[in-house]
Amino acid sequence: DRPRRTYFDRHWESLNALDTAGFKVNPFRKLARNFEDVWDFIGREEPKREKLPYEIDGIVIKVDRTALQEELGYTGKAPRWAIAYKYAARSGVTQIEDILVQVGRTGKLTPVAALKPVPIGGTTVSRATLHNMDEIERLGVKIGDWVEVERGGDVIPKVTRVIEDKDHPRGHRSFHMPEKCPECGTHVVRTEGEVDYRCVNANCPAKLRETILHFASRGVMKIEGMGDALVNQLTERGLVKNVADIYKLTKDNLLSLERMGDKSAQNVLDEIEASKKLPLERVIYGLGIRFVGERTAQFLAEHFGAMDDLMNASEEELRQVNEVGPRIAQSIVEFFHEPTNRKLVERLRDAGLTFSGKRKQRGTKLAGKTFVLTGTLADYSRDEAKKLIEDAGGRVSGSVSKKTDYVVAGSDAGSKLDKARELGVAVIDEKGMEDLLKS
Repeated sequence: DRPRRTYFDRHWESLNALDTAGFKVNPFRKLARNFEDVWDFIGREEPKREKLPYEIDGIVIKVDRTALQEELGYTGKAPRWAIAYKYAARSGVTQIEDILVQVGRTGKLTPVAALKPVPIGGTTVSRATLHNMDEIERLGVKIGDWVEVERGGDVIPKVTRVIEDKDHPRGHRSFHMPEKCPECGTHVVRTEGEVDYRCVNANCPAKLRETILHFASRGVMKIEGMGDALVNQLTERGLVKNVADIYKLTKDNLLSLERMGDKSAQNVLDEIEASKKLPLERVIYGLGIRFVGERTAQFLAEHFGAMDDLMNASEEELRQVNEVGPRIAQSIVEFFHEPTNRKLVERLRDAGLTFSGKRKQRGTKLAGKTFVLTGTLADYSRDEAKKLIEDAGGRVSGSVSKKTDYVVAGSDAGSKLDKARELGVAVIDEKGMEDLLKS
């Protein structure tokens, strides 16, 4: 059941064929023969961005040959055969009227500049992040300063520099990070080696709001309708004190809130009920364990297959999971070591959320062996070969080193093959890989 190989040898050919067949293909494209063509296109298209019917922040440059695309493969988030060239972010000059502090779901305190409203890229900007105290000190920002604000690809505006000239007098009020959380009054801490200040109060209302919003968001438990306004009311009235309380809500609870009618209340309850059927990795991600993102949660669910096994795993066992290193493993162990968190998990179990899934069975034939793939294989795509090796317990790396056990070389193998020979790493062909898988 391997996916069919692409029919076209070149990406450009596939785009043209799709265009001819009537599919919508971006007309602003060019086949570049060399780097000069690439730079020419980048320079020529930038002035046109203001006239496009949609916003762009750059140009994507792709490798044309599909064989080379296969050779380069993918990271966890994007193809290695495509890269974005970012245009300079749109910017504007305005004055900082104040510096506020926001508290995130992990307790991180983020300084935010309150600005005189300024139009940037079709949007009026009145807030911009200052990231952390180190960044404020680096920029030399004071309240009252005139600053340049950028609104780049991240959409979140940021202060990039202080304007210092006769038309823009400097401010005089220095900002200092508060000693107490602005939301709950708990003393904040700054861990040695970190730039961020954090509120360590587990019951901080700001942390609670952000935790609930994260849990209910589309990429996690997908509870439509549970946005800022509703979550603010639920937490302020004490109806929701942790994510498990979501599953105790009744229609009467919701109808007691502002701007909540019978139909809206029922829709929210239906969404809450539907979320119980989402897979284990969503629940793991929703717990908000520090350093555990969407992809890591998926790997954890595949490896352990059950919440109980994950909760009781040691750091050593966790480090066997793909992309889980010492920092993530320690964070997971510390999270489940906390009695409050274990109680929360049990309440989610009682509510009927999915606590088990299909464990991805991995063989042991290639356990502990590291492979590097190079060139084009006759019968397997790069992803297919990678999956076969990983399912047999092996690991596939993107680069050759002394720790590499085997380099699997197909046709048109490149510099990785040369590197393997230089280091004395074993080089095998496609059949050699198959023999190892069968042994």
